[in-house]
Amino acid sequence: MGLAIKPKIMIKFIESNGFCFVKQRGSHRKFTNGTFVTTIPMHNEDLDTGTLRAILKDTGLTRHQLEKYLGR
Repeated sequence: MGLAIKPKIMIKFIESNGFCFVKQRGSHRKFTNGTFVTTIPMHNEDLDTGTLRAILKDTGLTRHQLEKYLGR
């Protein structure tokens, strides 16, 4: 995928698309929009490519939407 995204930026992106915080367990936060649910690890490093891909798949959002949000 090639995108370097911090968890905080990813959270802002999914919240701007109707997701809200549900709960946290350790360093992992769970978000939902009523239909889709995803978990985002809150570590101080960029999300791995596979994790980023899984979050987009879980939320039903696309890479194109993410890139548009980031202004790329």
